[in-house]
Amino acid sequence: MAAPVEVTEFADSAQGPPVRGFLHAPATPNGNALVLTHGAGADCRSKLLATAADALAETGLLVLRCDLPFRQERPHGPPSPAGAARDRHGLKRAVDVLQKKTSGRIFLGGHSYGGRQATMLAAEEPELVAGLLLFSYPLHPPRRPTVLRTAHFPNLTAPALFVHGSRDPFGSLAEMSQALQLIPARTQLLPIESGGHDLVRANTADQLKSAITDAFQSFFGA
Repeated sequence: MAAPVEVTEFADSAQGPPVRGFLHAPATPNGNALVLTHGAGADCRSKLLATAADALAETGLLVLRCDLPFRQERPHGPPSPAGAARDRHGLKRAVDVLQKKTSGRIFLGGHSYGGRQATMLAAEEPELVAGLLLFSYPLHPPRRPTVLRTAHFPNLTAPALFVHGSRDPFGSLAEMSQALQLIPARTQLLPIESGGHDLVRANTADQLKSAITDAFQSFFGA
């Protein structure tokens, strides 16, 4: 597999920021592709996204890890709730770019805030992607378990694989299991023992890569 290539592309006939990030091209493509994006406090260079993108590209996926519009506008700081729809539009543009690069299935996902926006976009546009890969879905703010971010779950029809740490303060494994019952599509919860919200630690990166690729291939058949 070649090293990831930094890319800046514009979706045809679209307004707003470009699709900007890193493209991981597999040595032996299987025809499918994946868009991955980051959480509220990071960018597409995060260790988790780089680790996951490398691992999944080795299985044959073309992977684009990209910055959301809010991060393109400023290098630091959290997203604004008022800009969430624009971030989802940025994700849709990224899907559009990959559709021009491959003829197979397109998957969408991300970490925390980015994964949440991916699920909301998929709920709004059910035919957009073939499936979702969600790292550390932010089920609720820490220490506020009643403030759930699940209103759109009943509208999700794309299969969804949730990768979640057992020590994630944004939702316990039990809370996640209960929330996934709201989703009518096929789902799977992949627990990462002792994993926090960021999931990746130096001594668990290899195990995490193996767990993600095995679960992705088994769940999606890709």
